[in-house]
Amino acid sequence: MLREMSTTNGQSPGGYLWAILEPAAGIAFLTAIFSLGFRAPPLGTNFAYFYAGGILPLLTFNDVSSKLSQTFKFSRGLLEYPRVTFADALLARLFLATLTQIMVYYVVLSTILLFTETHTSMDFGIVIEAFGLVMVFSTGVGILNGFLMTAFPLWQTIWTVATRPLMLVSCIFFLLESVPQPYQGYLWYNPLSHVTGMMRDGFYPFYNPTYPSALYVFICGALPGLVGLLLLRRYHREMLDR
Repeated sequence: MLREMSTTNGQSPGGYLWAILEPAAGIAFLTAIFSLGFRAPPLGTNFAYFYAGGILPLLTFNDVSSKLSQTFKFSRGLLEYPRVTFADALLARLFLATLTQIMVYYVVLSTILLFTETHTSMDFGIVIEAFGLVMVFSTGVGILNGFLMTAFPLWQTIWTVATRPLMLVSCIFFLLESVPQPYQGYLWYNPLSHVTGMMRDGFYPFYNPTYPSALYVFICGALPGLVGLLLLRRYHREMLDR
């Protein structure tokens, strides 16, 4: 973990400050744009608070899954040592990414609650559950991508293109209930839509969505994670010899 701390955010100017500035800048930008055209967000009265419920889970998914998918690329030399396994490298990255995201959520949400009026109260139990689910989903996707991007380099380009619309289809700008059918049904299959709905359920006590499924998000993370681990266990030595 110390090695990961020094080689990821530790080498860039500002270090871990950028991990906080990215979601903060995104929330500030959306707040500034939409507050000009609308009197209030779809929920509550605080634009920053509403968009934080969508931006934070999406950036968590992008950051954690990306870091885990690059494990072999950044730890190839370390994995040459017989006592160091691919699981050690994955766990080190996962633990550091989890701690980083906890720090980001704490700083961003505390700043919004401290300096703005949200006119609502937060249910920390639901927020923690939503955070745990997005971590499970991000971890599973990141582990499977770690194998695919190393074994098939073209997959990284395909994945980058395929996930570009996530900002538009993860219910960041709107509520899933406001989308007409059949598009609402299509968006339901995006696990991040469930996480966003659950996160906002924790943000607003008067918002009680019925569509979020914790089991669905868990399965969407556990299945690719299990497949990725089995593939890595079988082929990780061959991948290092490439």
